[in-house]
Amino acid sequence: MTTVTEQGGNWRTRVRDMVEGPRIQRLIMALIVLNAVTLGLETSATVRSHAGGFLHTVDLIVLAVFVAEIAAKLVGRGWSFFRNGWNVFDFIIVGIALMPSAGPFSVLRALRILRVLRLLSVVPKMRQVIESLLRAVPGIATIAAILVLIFYVFAVIATNLFGPDFDEWFGTVGASMYSLFQIMTLESWSMGIVRPVMKVFPYAWAFFVPFILIATFTMLNLFIAIIVSAMQEQTDADHREEMEAIEEAHVEEQSFLKKELGRVHGELAEIRTLLARRDGGGS
Repeated sequence: MTTVTEQGGNWRTRVRDMVEGPRIQRLIMALIVLNAVTLGLETSATVRSHAGGFLHTVDLIVLAVFVAEIAAKLVGRGWSFFRNGWNVFDFIIVGIALMPSAGPFSVLRALRILRVLRLLSVVPKMRQVIESLLRAVPGIATIAAILVLIFYVFAVIATNLFGPDFDEWFGTVGASMYSLFQIMTLESWSMGIVRPVMKVFPYAWAFFVPFILIATFTMLNLFIAIIVSAMQEQTDADHREEMEAIEEAHVEEQSFLKKELGRVHGELAEIRTLLARRDGGGS
């Protein structure tokens, strides 16, 4: 006999499967895109004057659906809802939207656009990219620390070499680091900084060219390499999980077939026994 606890568990499972099913998730995805469009249109004074009320109504309806989705997930999963980082992310995004946007909290009105970021948790491929980036954080932090060290060393050298004549760019270590950052991005580095410096220090290229080679073409490529490696590892991990799920399903299917075959053999044995008894009784 089914207990009350089992009935409650089955009900929660049905709610969870429904709200996390592909149909509901596609609806949520469409509403996120719709909300992104309406929030963008609200930035236009002309659109607000003609359809401001309609856009506000759409915004409230979309927010109500998001709240209902989060509530359904909470009901379906209970406290285990907060064990998933993506669920916590969605909860925070929707929670920010529910806070009052008047008075001292008026700045939160601009944060409504953060709801668009829910696409990161709804779209599997986007979620995979973000998980790969998070996996790459330790390696990125190491490369960033090395890059800061390189910046500091070159900034001290640049301040000592060029600071007296180019105080605005290299007068202090901080100014030198900022100028070197501009040079690293290759934004107006030659005509804007290096060539004016070379008019006073003709051999300044011997300082700037190695810095560009190290900071731009080496360190930044290491960033890319780490991210690509992390994405490949994430893809491999997902593939392994899929293969393990397929193997588990295959094992379960084989176990079920064995049980069914055993049951059929048992029934056949019973039928043979009954036939034997009938034939024996008839003789």
